[in-house]
Amino acid sequence: MSDTARVAVTPAAGELLRTLAARHGPLMFHQSGGCCDGSSPMCYPVGMFRTGSGDVLLGALQVDGIDPVEVYMSVSQFEYWKYTHLTIDVVDGRGGGFSVESPEGKRFLTRSRMFDDAELADLGLVPVAHRT
Repeated sequence: MSDTARVAVTPAAGELLRTLAARHGPLMFHQSGGCCDGSSPMCYPVGMFRTGSGDVLLGALQVDGIDPVEVYMSVSQFEYWKYTHLTIDVVDGRGGGFSVESPEGKRFLTRSRMFDDAELADLGLVPVAHRT
């Protein structure tokens, strides 16, 4: 089991999540793969967006005062992003599609960085060198 988190949340995004959870109940994210919503993380009340075998659970955001917020991504998108740490942030602007922050004048945004060598090793993403 890895100790390396694949997802995190900024304090500003956590504050918005607390506001939204008070209004909508427990929340979850699905990282959009592009098209109409660009690459925005879409936030939904739990149960409004169905995940299945075509989705990967990246982790759960721990935000004080609310239930953990699970973050998902499609399996095919995960193949491209598995070497990347994602941080959910919030900026001014209109949210995409049916994401619950749309009416707030804010939108969630994913910031990314590549995992470092230690994180890659912890996640099992570095090939093991075989001695001959």
